[in-house]
Amino acid sequence: MITETETVLVDGRRVRMYDTGGPDSGHRLTVFWHHGTPNIGSPPAPLFPAADRLGIRWVSYDRPGYGGSTARPDRDAASVADDVAQVADALGVGRFAVMGHSGGAPHALACGALLPDRVLAVAGVAGLAPFGAEGLDWFAGMSASGRASLRAAARGRAAKEEHEANAVYDPEMFTPADHAALSGTWSWFGDVVGPAVESGPGPLVDDDLAYVAPWGFTPGQVGVPVLLLHGEQDRVAPSAHSGWLARHLPAAELRLSPQDGHLSVLDSADAALAWLVDNSAPA
Repeated sequence: MITETETVLVDGRRVRMYDTGGPDSGHRLTVFWHHGTPNIGSPPAPLFPAADRLGIRWVSYDRPGYGGSTARPDRDAASVADDVAQVADALGVGRFAVMGHSGGAPHALACGALLPDRVLAVAGVAGLAPFGAEGLDWFAGMSASGRASLRAAARGRAAKEEHEANAVYDPEMFTPADHAALSGTWSWFGDVVGPAVESGPGPLVDDDLAYVAPWGFTPGQVGVPVLLLHGEQDRVAPSAHSGWLARHLPAAELRLSPQDGHLSVLDSADAALAWLVDNSAPA
């Protein structure tokens, strides 16, 4: 069961929060979920059975502009850390692990870098590396629509907004394995994408601008254990991005899934949750 509540941050922004437990629920570990683009923040229901077996409490929130959260234009990836700390305080959470999928993965890494006294471990699934990362052909392997979208973001807000005004869904961005996942267990995405875009593309634009701008931290600042999970057939965020991150994070493990794409790789996320439990013992 997910409990939805709201809180007001110190700067006056309102945030919608999600919680599957409580301070006295007896869970072994709290995992803070970072959602992708464009999603709302409701934690991933297909992973609830595994989380229940492992004693995991999910908490999360709508990133600024999505769902019930006030927008924060020109935010960078690092800005999520202060929001997460305040959400955790509001929900009575002290220390926690973080897990992010797709666009949520850089935000999860931001928490690992900037909340070292609270974050125990990070799992990043199908995420991006920093834009312009040295030694990485950042756009190589992306679908044509994905390249066009992020190249527009790299040209600035006006170009990205113009792109989104004319954008249409491109099924080729997903692999056959992704489409099978969307027709099966991960049809759940229909529950979190629709509400994320019903008010327009504003938060999606803010997300994409953040991905192609300086993140506000470096991977080298992430001192906690990190698991990177990536499908080698990914056409949205090619697996070379996680390969680059694995070489630049101080304590990273890379798991590549040869047959998976951007969404189907989540079928392996049960093991990532077990990894978080095993690697989240407080020092």
